[in-house]
Amino acid sequence: MILVTVGTQMPFDRLVGAMDRWATCHPEVKVVAQTGGGACRPAALEAFDFLAPDRLDRLQQEAALIVSHAGMGTILSVGMLGKPLVIMPRSFARGEHRNDHQAATARRFEDRPGIHVAWEEKDLHALLDRRHELAASSGLSPHASPELLAALGGFIAAV
Repeated sequence: MILVTVGTQMPFDRLVGAMDRWATCHPEVKVVAQTGGGACRPAALEAFDFLAPDRLDRLQQEAALIVSHAGMGTILSVGMLGKPLVIMPRSFARGEHRNDHQAATARRFEDRPGIHVAWEEKDLHALLDRRHELAASSGLSPHASPELLAALGGFIAAV
């Protein structure tokens, strides 16, 4: 199963529509999507405007692949699960967000193992077509590293 999530702040119709078009051509693949209540009404996805946090957590556990906007919450939570993640950043120029911080996030994580960036629909479809080859994250720790804690401690002591 592929899980698609657009976050809770706003819809992301470009991603939902691209996933629906791909799923239409791949009816053998179950795709569940949290759509954010956008105008796009997918036909080939099992779609929900919003999912309760516990249900989203269960779906993330069950999914073989997760597709998302480039939101840090999703990147971190999927990273801790050690699953492959495909991110498509929202675009300010297309009116999908208030600035281009998601593009900056995608560029920052583009070379990280387990995170695969789709800038456009064709990129997304190409990644989905080779979904079984996509590397998974090596897993992020839910705890700060000792180095980060020491650096923060040093900063606080200096203030």
